Amino acid sequence: MLRRTLLTLALAGTLLAPLPAAADMAAEITEPVTITFYSYNLASAGLGKETTLGLVNDFMAENPLVTVEPVAAPSNEILSRVQADIVAGQQPDVAQLVFRDLIYAAHDLGAQPLEDLTGDELTRHSEGMVDNGLELGRVDGKTYGLAYTFSTPVLFINDDIFRAAGLDPKTPPKTWAEVKDAGRTIQEKTGKYGFFPGAFGPIDGTFVYQSLVMSNGGRVRQGNTLTFADGDAADAVAMLRDLRDSGAYADIDVASHMDTFAAGDLGMFLFTSAVASRFEKAAAGNFEMSVARMPSFGAKPTAPTNSGSALFILSRDPVKQRAAWELMKFLTSRHAYTEITSKIGYLPLRLDIVDDPAYLKPWVDAHPMILPNLEQLKNLTANVAFPGPNYRQVENMMKDAAAEAVLGSEDPYAVLKAAQERAQPLMPAAD
Repeated sequence: MLRRTLLTLALAGTLLAPLPAAADMAAEITEPVTITFYSYNLASAGLGKETTLGLVNDFMAENPLVTVEPVAAPSNEILSRVQADIVAGQQPDVAQLVFRDLIYAAHDLGAQPLEDLTGDELTRHSEGMVDNGLELGRVDGKTYGLAYTFSTPVLFINDDIFRAAGLDPKTPPKTWAEVKDAGRTIQEKTGKYGFFPGAFGPIDGTFVYQSLVMSNGGRVRQGNTLTFADGDAADAVAMLRDLRDSGAYADIDVASHMDTFAAGDLGMFLFTSAVASRFEKAAAGNFEMSVARMPSFGAKPTAPTNSGSALFILSRDPVKQRAAWELMKFLTSRHAYTEITSKIGYLPLRLDIVDDPAYLKPWVDAHPMILPNLEQLKNLTANVAFPGPNYRQVENMMKDAAAEAVLGSEDPYAVLKAAQERAQPLMPAAD
């Protein structure tokens, strides 16, 4: 905490200097230039790293005057790495940051609003991109982060467990009441685990938790006032607690949810489609798997929120800003999303490639499990980031309280209320 505080104070001092005006971005690149690209996909193992490196190499082949120096850091460390390098005088040029850092990046990290930096180029590049996907990176009406790799929660189904329990995997649960019934049936008839949401634990599941809250009509904050313990938001958490008390909710370590599903011991798992390729490999020859849309609260429309990241331009150098923007355009192109979706599993921000034989159509035809995730794009609702210097502490207090409310023994409403009262003083002054 002390290190982070010192970094924040030092960073604030660093950013007191005025940023270049939008018109300062170079119109073109006429001489060799080197930019840095901070990415957590580069720090992952397997296809995430390989695909991202492949795209960077493709970009440099098309733009021989630009050299991209990749900087890899895990997703939970990428912001600290960016902060530390800024303080050390090593200004990052492009950074892939998670959406929880959106407001901080816009207000405190020096991210450039793309409308001001690129003018009409952002409008032209955005043609054909999913509008509510673009909305994910906007703060106060301006685009600071260009949505890059993101997904929504989908319900992974172990078809074999369903059949063993006398359930039909071709008609998966559509509501939380049906999830409860199916989960209890699985537990009673097969001895396997029924359902688990990837909302808690060491792997970030905030987007799953917020999807549940907003699908029930709740919000985690209204302006600078926290509301995660209020009304429909608290009722969504209480629903999960009811699942657990009923036996439908798997009694497993929150750190082992993916391993439990991959081992064939869990009937239903709500989590990001980005792990689909991992599950497909685990299921091959062991069990049959399918994917469904996230369940709803009765007749209420679902509001799936996003996991994943956006790309931010942090460079202050006009030529490097141009190179950074060209890289960002390339990484959100039809070619890039064909690679990202087919090899990593994230959603494409350009839906026209889904039916295009030159891009994703052959892969989608062979991998229909992506379809529920694509269908949820029309209901995509932005994951809510928190404002102010204590934004991560507030979010952690909310997540810890939700986990305690579901997994503990105390009254879930009282647990959430107490956490909300402790966290509110850490927020900026109420609106």
